[in-house]
Amino acid sequence: MATKSKVVKGKQAASSPAKKAAVAPKKVVAARRSKSAGASAASGNGSASSSNGSASSSNGAAASGSASSAPRSATAFSASAGVAAAEPIHGGAAEFASLQADYLQRVQKLMESAGQGGMPKLTDKRFADSSWQNNGMFTWSAALYLLNAEFMGRMADSMSADERARDKVKFAIQQWIDAISPANFLISNPEAQRLMLETQGRSLISGAENLMNDMRQGRMSQNDDSAFEVGRNVATSSGAVVFQNELVQLIQYSPTTPKVRSRPLMLVPPCINKFYILDLQPENSFVAHAVSEGHQVFMVSWRNVGPEQGHLTWDDYLQMGVVDTIKVVQEVTGQEKINALGFCVGGTILSTALAALASKGQHPVESLTLMTTLLDFSEPGVLGVFIDEQQVEQREQTIGKGGLLKGQELATTFSFLRPNDLV
Repeated sequence: MATKSKVVKGKQAASSPAKKAAVAPKKVVAARRSKSAGASAASGNGSASSSNGSASSSNGAAASGSASSAPRSATAFSASAGVAAAEPIHGGAAEFASLQADYLQRVQKLMESAGQGGMPKLTDKRFADSSWQNNGMFTWSAALYLLNAEFMGRMADSMSADERARDKVKFAIQQWIDAISPANFLISNPEAQRLMLETQGRSLISGAENLMNDMRQGRMSQNDDSAFEVGRNVATSSGAVVFQNELVQLIQYSPTTPKVRSRPLMLVPPCINKFYILDLQPENSFVAHAVSEGHQVFMVSWRNVGPEQGHLTWDDYLQMGVVDTIKVVQEVTGQEKINALGFCVGGTILSTALAALASKGQHPVESLTLMTTLLDFSEPGVLGVFIDEQQVEQREQTIGKGGLLKGQELATTFSFLRPNDLV
């Protein structure tokens, strides 16, 4: 596909919400046919095909839209985590009997400790506040909850079923366990009760205001959206946009050392996050650190796609997001070889593009660094509960012929992966 590209000097990188929509693919490929991103790209026709794109994007709902079949593209928890076992789910009688005996023994020890005036130690971070410790009913309710949660998890692990069905059962049970934590209810949470008394009810009012604000927004806020401003307290490293096309901008950061290393470093962040995930505040900015070490740093900044980009495919993300930007870095620095770093699904896109280039005999990258990047999607972990034939078929019907996977859907899926913190 022909793209219009242009060099832009001195233009500051555009900002937009951190969670972004994702472009849907022309064809969604079922998860069972997914292969390693790198291997798929290298084995084909010299460029990543739609099928290996689908496999690659299952790490992080790449904005290529092949993410449609990816774990991050959950529709609703109830549908995604529903169990569709290929065989009956059951547990061995002997194993369950052993679990029951172990459970009863642990309960008995708790009761004996209570009879002797002892108090259980709570190590879970949800009960770290002092109001949970040595506080009668509250301490014991938390201790019994943790004990029951542990054994519910162990029972799920012991179920005899195919691996996918067992993973879905474990996921659903974990969501339920986390939801009924005594820390989630005012009547059983001494920390919340203490705060209510200390603030003379103001904490409850603030909670109600947050609830109303979330209802107006149609989503649950996890932080104060007005607390951060690009250029003031986030993305503070000095730089300028030196290239852009329909999909990305390429930022070149200003050096902070008298001399710089000859070989440049190009960073590829996730396409579902803004570029400043690698350039937060000065004390925790990877960009600031790399520049201070004398590197010539370039960063890919992905566009927050809209309906007009619904025609873009995985191949477009490889070409415009990586291949084109590598060429610009080479031209700007005069270096044939560059160093590259990919983060999360940005690493998946980067690796796939490099594999495709390698199949053509092109090797522009001297060293490749990957952080939290998934290349082999045969075992995607807990994300696998969102991938099955039913989910893929639903995506085929909704956005399989081009369209957008909304950022809010990605955010919802992320939240279910860390329910204690984000749900």
